[in-house]
Amino acid sequence: MNKISARFQILRYSLLTAIIALVSTSAFADYPERPLTLIVPWAAGGGTDATARTIARALEEQLGQNVNVVNRTGGSGVVGHTAMLNAAPDGYTIGLATVEVNTMHWLGLTDLTYEDLTPIAQINYDSPGIQVATDGAFESLNAMMEAIRTEPKGSLTASGTGQGGIWHLAFAGFLMDQDIPADQVIWIPSEGSAPAMTELASGGIDIVSTSVPEARSMIEAGRVKSFAVMAPERLSAFPDIPTTNELVGSDYQVGAWRGIVGPQGMDAEVVATLESALEAAYQSDTYQDFMEQRGFGTVWRNAEEFGQLMQEMDTVLGEIVEQVGLAN
Repeated sequence: MNKISARFQILRYSLLTAIIALVSTSAFADYPERPLTLIVPWAAGGGTDATARTIARALEEQLGQNVNVVNRTGGSGVVGHTAMLNAAPDGYTIGLATVEVNTMHWLGLTDLTYEDLTPIAQINYDSPGIQVATDGAFESLNAMMEAIRTEPKGSLTASGTGQGGIWHLAFAGFLMDQDIPADQVIWIPSEGSAPAMTELASGGIDIVSTSVPEARSMIEAGRVKSFAVMAPERLSAFPDIPTTNELVGSDYQVGAWRGIVGPQGMDAEVVATLESALEAAYQSDTYQDFMEQRGFGTVWRNAEEFGQLMQEMDTVLGEIVEQVGLAN
């Protein structure tokens, strides 16, 4: 190839690169130009679904496009999160990811990890509470912890979710924080907080670890009491429930997060557009009023901060999974 021909090829390549960049920039400049799909990895009617539909409504007001919620259930969250991973990275299919992103792979349910997703924003965080029956054996958190320490392993039972679910791991982590073996209390798997609460009130189990909003109806009925919440401060919706730090000096905090993600490879401008719109949607009365009414925690983290949270939680929850003997 002579020098003139070589220069022509270089010029041609540079021109093509510039055109592609210009077309790409123009394509994303008008984003979004059509409705979005928001994947929810859990069933309709639950807390995650309700949160997703509310943030979707608020997001529509910011983007000027419909945000259609689609429930993709199955595999303890694996199906829905895999659908987020496999979506086209154009910003038109996003997902409301949950803390299971940090547990599923440790439990051997999937190879998917937080690194397979693009963090956009965290919009929720619920801290676990420690609930007991009102007429149960324990009068205080300290009395309960003393019984756990001194009675033979397996004498007490707890529930609130399935084996390896976030409330199981959060409670096991709290025991570890108190220098108690993670498996000192037998975990009884349940299909969720509601059946666990019923079993607690009837005396079938001793302790339930779940978010306080999920225990609200039983607390208000006087059948259950919440000793404490594993949070940095008291929950505004439940100001009479102290924190574990107040009662036993524990700063341990592991809870359930929810956040908006996309697949790998998303354009930075699209992520920035969604992040900005989500922050406005998060601050809106539509979202804040709903979350306050439900008693759900509202925590905002931008894309970078959300990514850091997922990374940190992955390490913490991986250690707990190993300590309770569920690592696979």
